[in-house]
Amino acid sequence: MTDDVLTPDQISALKTTVAGLMPGLRKDLEDLTRIPSVSLDAFDQAQVEASAEATAALLRAEGLEVEIVREGGRPAVIGHIDGPQGAPTVMLYAHHDVQPPGADEDWDSPPFEPTERDGRLYGRGAADDKAGIMAHLAALRAHTGQLPVGVTVFVEGEEEIGSDSLATILERHGDRLRADAIVLADSTNWALGEPALTTTLRGLIRVVVTVTTLDHGIHSGMFGGPVPDALTTLVRLLATFHDEAGDVAVQGLKSGHAADLEFGEDRLREESGLLDGVGVIGTGSLLDRMWAKPTATVIGLDAPSVAKSSNTLVPTASAKVSIRLAPDEVPLDAYAAVQRHIEAHTPWGAKVEVHLDDQGAGFDADATGPVYDQARAAFTDAWGVEPVDIGVGGSIPFVAAFAEKFPQAAILVTGVEDPDTRAHGANESLHLGEFEKVCVAEAVLLARLGAMKR
Repeated sequence: MTDDVLTPDQISALKTTVAGLMPGLRKDLEDLTRIPSVSLDAFDQAQVEASAEATAALLRAEGLEVEIVREGGRPAVIGHIDGPQGAPTVMLYAHHDVQPPGADEDWDSPPFEPTERDGRLYGRGAADDKAGIMAHLAALRAHTGQLPVGVTVFVEGEEEIGSDSLATILERHGDRLRADAIVLADSTNWALGEPALTTTLRGLIRVVVTVTTLDHGIHSGMFGGPVPDALTTLVRLLATFHDEAGDVAVQGLKSGHAADLEFGEDRLREESGLLDGVGVIGTGSLLDRMWAKPTATVIGLDAPSVAKSSNTLVPTASAKVSIRLAPDEVPLDAYAAVQRHIEAHTPWGAKVEVHLDDQGAGFDADATGPVYDQARAAFTDAWGVEPVDIGVGGSIPFVAAFAEKFPQAAILVTGVEDPDTRAHGANESLHLGEFEKVCVAEAVLLARLGAMKR
């Protein structure tokens, strides 16, 4: 796979060092997790500020020059420490903001009080992505006083709300973030005991579709029959987004092919919680469907609730549709295709408006070259098995932003999660044994990159 730039004794010493660091890393992770740094406007943004300050303090303690930057959005943290003369520079990315916790009753323990059960640490952000911050701290601490590379740490504060100010940060602070390799610790591993590099991500557009058939609500008994209501019309329109097999039926959207890994329906059902008797939809391999083909999911409706509905023909109704895209799809091309589809399939001459709510490009890495070789070797050192290249069906638009801004850098999308992490959901958790391996892998990676022949 790669030249042996590190000896077995060097790798063993790093493993021993990281093992000794774990109690302190866990304490700091728990302290970060207790800060409810939800970046949505409806939540207390003083907590996001507190999270940025806590992150900055952790980096300063490791000798980094640190600044908290704000470019019209939530606070981000940038830290830097030089390495040996002539050594490469590695940029380490994570984010300190988190998703809303949801209903407390859905959690088995308080979402912002980290709690260990069966070898997992539960709490909102315990994995996504405050464990990513701590993996970077682990690599720095493992090399205290003898850092083999220059390191820049960039911890964003609004990833969970779309990274709106990231473009401005990259424009105004890009020279400070420039690096030979970029490690983006916000993804997942293939399974417990099986590490992975994420080499493809789907893109995203999110649209709001509003259908109007009447200028006011009217009695459903008196006029129902010849007069279409907006909600029924909207439902019929949304149904055209899929064919009978469950594949997306929007003409013009790209489809791709995923890595050839073994992933059966039993594993899909176990990891997703799909109920017995509910069929799997779509065609092609399961990984093609999850990583490389488009999807269309209705994620919200504006319509009368069941509890408060009346016998009325609804005059207007809206739906928010999340559409995942093949990794190489251009988001605005996809939006144009969706617009054409809606115009062609809106029933009964209803009035329809389409609004682009969000967009993000996918990512398709050319995961070859010496940096990738050393990354795979570092994963093998940490886990004892070779990593696999995976795709992820979710969208992380900032990855494409980094790839565009720093085209010469090798971009490594790594992560602390596993299939049972439940990021964004209730009972989010971090597998502590896997977390130690993640920390070892990053510490070894820095050593390998510093030792490469240049």
